[in-house]
Amino acid sequence: MIQVTLPAHLRGLARVSNPVELEVAQPVTQRAIIDALEAAYPMLRGTIRDISTKERRAFIRFFACGEDLSHEAADAPVPDDVAAGKQPFRIIGAMAGG
Repeated sequence: MIQVTLPAHLRGLARVSNPVELEVAQPVTQRAIIDALEAAYPMLRGTIRDISTKERRAFIRFFACGEDLSHEAADAPVPDDVAAGKQPFRIIGAMAGG
């Protein structure tokens, strides 16, 4: 089981507590995790990534094991500790402004 933490606004939309646990097929990649998340919580479709292009939304970031994975390829494997369920895959709402 993969643990996924969501920002507060997406937890509210999905009506879940933090973290959510998902069954993700191998190989465990960002794409596979988001696919499983959207399948389990269809109300999140389009909030994390664009529906048609499947590109990550600009103000959403992915972190795991202390690393920013936001600019990694969607099909790159996530760290082993995430794939093993030892560490969470974190989805974070980024901030901008001045």
